[in-house]
Amino acid sequence: MPLLFSPISLREITLRNRVVISPMCQYSARDGMPDDWHFAHLAKFAMGGAGLVFTEASAVVPEGRITHGDTGIWSGEQAEGWARIVRFLHAEGAKAGIQIAHAGRKAAMQRPWHGNGPPDETDSARGERPWRIVSASPEPVTEGWLMPDALEAGEIADITRAFADAAARADAAGFDVVEIHGAHGYLLHQFLSPLSNHRTDEYGGSFDNRVRFALDTARAVRAVWPAHKPLFFRTSSVDGFEGGWDMSDTVELATCLKAEGVDVIDCSSGGHSPKGATNANVARGLGFQVAFAEQVKREANMLTQAVGLILDGPQAEEVLQSGSADLIAIAREALQNPFWALHARQAMGVDENYADWPVQYQWWLQRRAHSLKKLGL
Repeated sequence: MPLLFSPISLREITLRNRVVISPMCQYSARDGMPDDWHFAHLAKFAMGGAGLVFTEASAVVPEGRITHGDTGIWSGEQAEGWARIVRFLHAEGAKAGIQIAHAGRKAAMQRPWHGNGPPDETDSARGERPWRIVSASPEPVTEGWLMPDALEAGEIADITRAFADAAARADAAGFDVVEIHGAHGYLLHQFLSPLSNHRTDEYGGSFDNRVRFALDTARAVRAVWPAHKPLFFRTSSVDGFEGGWDMSDTVELATCLKAEGVDVIDCSSGGHSPKGATNANVARGLGFQVAFAEQVKREANMLTQAVGLILDGPQAEEVLQSGSADLIAIAREALQNPFWALHARQAMGVDENYADWPVQYQWWLQRRAHSLKKLGL
């Protein structure tokens, strides 16, 4: 049995395999509510054999949304909407994860298909007007973007409580995993990185001060998140720009997060591009972020999740067999092929007769395969 398809236990939650569907924003919610689109989007990944399916980044307060179309978990009504989806994921054998987030100075943006930049008059004409945005320092993402207000200490504490309240709602909705979004230039990352944090109080300057918000948030979430359920933290392992956050910072942060009860570091990168995008100034290639996961796993001695241009089962298996990571996150490949995990099982000789497929599909596909074989195809 390939390691990719071997179960893994995280605290008392056991995933049927190491395939994780990474959070992917759909920008299609209304007032933060998950709807039929989100059900269909996430349900097919569980049907497709993934071990853990994450929701998109879901805001802990309305002002923390990236766009007007982001989902949220700031209300009980939203939690009930998520519960319907969680029940289906469970019924199909997958575990359910939710990524909780605050976009900070990247909030109130346009949806990608409307420009993926700061809002303009066309957004207002659609009724999608900007709201007050906040950050570590009063500095925009880049020239022409909205100007954020620097958060006061009391406001920081309020957002930490909002993360904890969101985690409590996630538990009530039945989620198995919570991931705190501390990457991609969003609010927690804006405090972590020297590129965006120019504060002179207890939340700025030294490493210890810049990580204070993230550690306080992880501690608050862990306090309300059940002890038997794992807690993930997504980090931008490197900013990719001179003077920014780097791997030594990530390893040290991971060590601190481990002490606060975080179980898995989800190793991404980037978010502080001068163009406002989430990409790092890092050369891209197959598995280009795997080395980040490997270094955190080795030096912080904790579980890691690798993500980024991992395209097929053999490549994912190599990452696991090398000890570089413990989990493999798939994103765009799963959009192209929601049944990625089941196809990988077939390609790697684990399931040669559709035995692992949903029974509703299995009967049809087995007979189709038999017919094709008779035809010599």
